[in-house]
Amino acid sequence: MKKKLLASILGVILLISLVGCGSKEDQPSGNSSSSNKKTTKMAIALSSWVGYAPLYIAQEKGFFKKNGLDVKLIKMEAVADRRSALAANTIQGFASTVDTHVMTAAAGIPVQQVVALDDSYGGDGMVAKKDIKSLADLKGKTVGVQTDGGASYFWFLYMLDKNNIDVKDVKIQNMSAGDAGSAFVAKKLDAAVTWEPWLTNAKKTSFGHVLLDSKETPGVIEDTIAFRSDFIKKNPKAMKAFVKSWYEAVDYYKTHEGDAISIMAKSTSQTSDEFKGAVSGVRYYDREKNESYFGTKESPGQLMELTEKATKFWLKEDLIKKDPGADSLINYSFIK
Repeated sequence: MKKKLLASILGVILLISLVGCGSKEDQPSGNSSSSNKKTTKMAIALSSWVGYAPLYIAQEKGFFKKNGLDVKLIKMEAVADRRSALAANTIQGFASTVDTHVMTAAAGIPVQQVVALDDSYGGDGMVAKKDIKSLADLKGKTVGVQTDGGASYFWFLYMLDKNNIDVKDVKIQNMSAGDAGSAFVAKKLDAAVTWEPWLTNAKKTSFGHVLLDSKETPGVIEDTIAFRSDFIKKNPKAMKAFVKSWYEAVDYYKTHEGDAISIMAKSTSQTSDEFKGAVSGVRYYDREKNESYFGTKESPGQLMELTEKATKFWLKEDLIKKDPGADSLINYSFIK
C-alpha cells in the first residue's frame, strides 16, 4: 500500500514538472530578456579602409550581440567582389562610397543606404604644379585620375562641376590614385587626384603643392553601408539594431580611444601608431552627424545631393545605363 501511494505521489510530481518544463519553453525567462532575444544573422563585406574599422569595435565589444545581431564581417577589398556577393545574397550589405551604391542599384541590385560611416577629411586630395593655382588652371593640363568610377573620380567630377568646368577641357590620364601620385612626383603629370602619402610627398617636391584636399569638401567622399532592399524589408528591427551598434562603437572610440585604436589597428593589420596616422584624415559619423547628413524624406540632407550627383555623373560618363532613382537608394528609418 505504501509503495502504491509513493508511486502515485511521484507520478503527480513528474506530471507537474513536465507541465512546468513545457510552459518554460513557451514563456520568456524572468531572468534575462537578452537570453531570449531573437538573433538576426547578417554578413557584411568591407575593405581594410580605416573608415570601416569601428565595425570591429562593435563586434569585439559585443555591441552587435547585445543588440540581438549575429554579424559576420567579411574582408573583400574589391568593390566588384562585394557587389557580386550581394547579388548572390551571400552577403546582405556592404560598406562603400555613395557613388558606388548608385552603381550597384543601377546594375539591377536594389539597395538602400541605412547609415553613414565616415568621410574623408584631408586624406584625399589633388596635387598640382605650383603654377596651377586654381581648378580653372587645369584646363588643357594632364591630370592623373582613375576613371572607371569610384571616390577619386566622383570627387574630381564634383569639384569640376561645382566650378563650372567641363571635364572635356582637361586631359585625363586613367590611373589608380597611388599610381597618379607616384607619376606626379616623377614629373610625368601636371596634376593628380591621389591620397596619402602622395599628398605629403608632393609638398616635399620643389615643383608641387596640394591644390585641394577633402577637408575643404566635408561629406563628399562619404562611406555608407547599404543593404539589400529585400533584407531591410524583412528585418527592420535588425536594421535599427545595426545602426545603434555603429553609434555605440563610435561613442566607444570617443571615450576609450586607446583600446578602440588597438582593436581597429588590429583589424586593418596596422600598428596603433600607423592607424593613428591614417585615421587623422577621417571623420567618423555618430548619431548627430548621421541625422544631419541624412536629413528626412521631407527635407533631405547632403546624402541626397551626393546620390543625385553620382547618378548624373555616371550617366554622363556612360558608367551606368539607367537612373536607379535617388529616392530608392536612401532609407531614413533607422538613423534616429
